[in-house]
Amino acid sequence: MREESGARINISEGSCPERIVTITGPTDAIFKAFSMIALKFEEDINASMTNSTVTSKPPVTLRLVVPASQCGSLIGKGGSKIKEIRESTGAQVQVAGDMLPNSTERAVTISGTPDAIIQCVKQICVVMLESPPKGATIPYRPKPASAPIIFAGGQAFTIQGQYAIPHPDLTKLHQLAMQHPPFTPLGQTTPGFPVKWFLLVSVALISVFVPLQLIGCIIGRQGSKINEIRQMSGAQIKIANATEGSAERQVTITGSPANISLAQYLINAR
Repeated sequence: MREESGARINISEGSCPERIVTITGPTDAIFKAFSMIALKFEEDINASMTNSTVTSKPPVTLRLVVPASQCGSLIGKGGSKIKEIRESTGAQVQVAGDMLPNSTERAVTISGTPDAIIQCVKQICVVMLESPPKGATIPYRPKPASAPIIFAGGQAFTIQGQYAIPHPDLTKLHQLAMQHPPFTPLGQTTPGFPVKWFLLVSVALISVFVPLQLIGCIIGRQGSKINEIRQMSGAQIKIANATEGSAERQVTITGSPANISLAQYLINAR
C-alpha cells in the first residue's frame, strides 16, 4: 500500500481493540491509500460472508479521528454541509457528539461502498483544509483492553493465560454492584452501574443487561451501530425483546474470547 500509493502509512502500537492508522502525503496519495484500505475491508467482508447465513452485505465502515474544532465546519450551518456530503457521495456520515476519551478529537463514522467512502473522504479533506483546527489538539490514544474477568461463587477472577486468578478488589466491587440498583434513575446525580456484565465460566458466551434508556445508542439507527460492532468484533450479538415490566434488555455475545472482549469494549464505548 505504501509503495503503490506513495503515502506514509503508520499504525499505532499496542494491544488495543482499536488502533489508529495515520496517512500522510500529497492529497492524491492519501486518496489512493484510502481507496486501497476500503477495498481491502470489502474483501474481508466478502470473505466473511462466504460460509455465512447472512443475506444482506454489510457496508464498509471507517472511523475518522477529527479535531473537535473542525467538526462544526464539517457539519455546516443547520447540518447543511454534512447533508450535502451524504447526498453527493451516497455514503452515510455521522459525527459523534462527544469527544473521544482524554482528547479534543471526535469520531466521524463513514459507511458505504468503497467508491462512496473515497468520494466522502475527499470532500471531508477539502473541508478540513479550508478550516484548519483552532488551538492545540490533544490526540486520542486508545487504551489497552483489560483482561477478561469471570464472576463465580460470589468471587471475581481475572484470566491470565490459562489460569483464573482471584481478584479481591473486583470481588468487593462485584458484591457492591449486586447490592445496588444497576441504573441511577434520571434526574439523580448518584453514580450507578449503567451496564451489568455477567461472564459465564465458559468464556465463549456472556450476557449483558442494558438499561432501556441506553439500548438505542447501542442498536443505532436501523441497527447500524450493532451491525458495526458485529462487523468490527467478529462476535455474534443477539438482543432479546423487551419483557413487560423490565427496565433492561438482555444482550448475548458469543464467539472467541478475543471477539467477545472486543465486542464488550465497543459496547462499553457506545
